[in-house]
This record gives sequence, C-alpha cells and structure tokens, in this order.
Amino acid sequence: MTEQAPVTLAGAPPSPYTRKMLSVLRYRRIPYRVLWNSPRELTDMPQPKVSLLPTFYLPNAAGEVEAVVDSTPLITRFDAEIAPRQARPKDPSIRLLDDLLEDYGDEWLTKAMFHYRWHHTADIKQAGDVLPRARIHSPSEDQANEMAKMFSERQISRLYVVGSNETTAPVIEESYSRLINVLRDHLVEHPFIMGARPGAADFAFFGQLTQLAQFDPTPTSLTLKTAPRVYAWVMLMEDLSGEEPGDDGWFTPGTVPATLKAVLSEVGRVYVPFLLANAKALTDGAEEVTTTIGGAPWTQKPFPYQGKCLMVLRESYAALDANARTTFDSLIKDTGCEALFA
Repeated sequence: MTEQAPVTLAGAPPSPYTRKMLSVLRYRRIPYRVLWNSPRELTDMPQPKVSLLPTFYLPNAAGEVEAVVDSTPLITRFDAEIAPRQARPKDPSIRLLDDLLEDYGDEWLTKAMFHYRWHHTADIKQAGDVLPRARIHSPSEDQANEMAKMFSERQISRLYVVGSNETTAPVIEESYSRLINVLRDHLVEHPFIMGARPGAADFAFFGQLTQLAQFDPTPTSLTLKTAPRVYAWVMLMEDLSGEEPGDDGWFTPGTVPATLKAVLSEVGRVYVPFLLANAKALTDGAEEVTTTIGGAPWTQKPFPYQGKCLMVLRESYAALDANARTTFDSLIKDTGCEALFA
C-alpha cells in the first residue's frame, strides 16, 4: 500500500467504528473509497472471518487482498506504513495513555451507544426507521418497515451483550452524563483529548459520539443540554484534513492537565472494574460477570474480546522501560486506572 493508492472499505453511516476510521483516513489524508454495503453483500470481495464494520480490503504480506477488521490495529498499521500526520503519540507513556483512552472509547462508550439506541422508545423508533434505509440501494418502504421491526427486535434481544439491563441502565446513563461533562471541561482548554493534535483516543471517542451526541434522540438531547461544546467538537472531528499538526502537539508527561485526569478518573470509575471482573469471569469459566461499578451492581455475560483488550494493555505496560513505566504510573495515579496494572 502506498500513500497514493486508495484503500477500500465497506461500512455504514450509523456504524461508530466506520465513522471513527473515516475520520482517521481524512485526517491522515489517506485516499480511500467507501462502499456503503455489508461485507456479506460484496460477493466479489474477500470475506472477513467475522463480519464487522468497517471491513478494509488491504494487501497481505504476499500481496493478496484480504478482508481486515478491528480499528485499533488498523490505526497502528497505517501509522507504520504512512509516516506523515500519524495518529499515535511518540512518547511511550503518553502513547499508553492514548491506548487506554482509545480502549475506553471503543469498548465502554459503545455500551452507552448500544444501550441508548435500543433501550429507550424514541431511540428504538428512530433507529428502526433510519438504519434499514441507510444504504445506497435502499429497500422499498414496505421492505424497510418490515426490516425495521426484525432488526429492532434482534438488537433489543442482544442488549445483554454490552451489559445493558434494568439493573445496569442507571450505571451506563450516569457514566455517559459524567463523561460528557468532564470532556466538555477538557475541550474548553484543549482542542483534542490528547492535546493540540488528535490521538487514537480522539477518533475512538468521536466514533461513538457521532451516534450518542448527534443521532440517538435521548443522549443527543442530554448532550445539547449539558455539553453543547461536545456536540460541536464531534462536528469538527468529522474532517480534520485541513489541520496541520505540529510535532509537539500531543501532551507530554509534564503537560497532562487536570482536565484529562478527570477523564481518566471516569475510566477508572467504570471501565476498570468491568475489565477486571470480566477477566476474572473468563479465567474462572463463569457464565456471568458480577461486580460493583460506581457503588451500583453490574452483571453481564463475559466478553472475550474485552479480555483480550486488558491483556494487550498489560503487555504494553510491561514493555515500557523503567523510566517510562514510572512516568505512566504518575500520570494515572489516583484515577482508579492503577488497578489495571497492579
């Protein structure tokens, strides 16, 4: 792959990870062409092992095109293959901070996205009305209405996958409310989560917030009421191709502000206890994750991928040299995130 060769991906506008990666491609000025299709519909293209959005079609080591999913390693791959305007910070301790925040965006904020969309009546109706029609070759109205019913029922039945239920609903919604408030305060002083230029964390938050802050009625209303700056930030993150990032744009260990530590404290409050409980359930072979988050009970089915996320974060932490590890420990001190690496 060269900088001049367009990359091809299949995606959908209501997919937060599609939006995340399109924003990355625009910012990185990587030429691309997006197919508004499900990978299963692209019978002339390689099929991914798991059908996820977005699916990229990229050359492997042998030069053969293969279907590639998972936004996190894709960002890393693009950074390795195309040098200018990289998305991941260079300083190792700041890089791990960015990794942790990206993981929270991808794996915890998505719980809020899925919960709001399929828990509240108005959100269910809007998603059911719009999502089946969000395609170039749209079905007829009768077909779309039938698809809306089937799709909504299927998604509602899968709320358990992200841990959304009557017990956990207040935990998810209170966490989202806190997050947009601390993010608002941070964005008053800094244009991006990671400083004066975006990191992978910015794109991860953006992806989920395209739905939470600008599509689904219930969280969008809350965002506009309490954090309009977050709503506006999502609009700006859509296309950062005109930004000219400086090499010194990311925070350094000495410039990480209290406002970012407040965001990290929300990560430590909700995502850390979930990751630890999920890992224990996977190790024990338990059928249910049971823990307390923010003083409230949390139960859900174990999620193997999020067990892998914790493993990768810990491996990255272990790979830091002694000085970088000490620096990183100081950055997350008293945020609750320390427990991940204890």
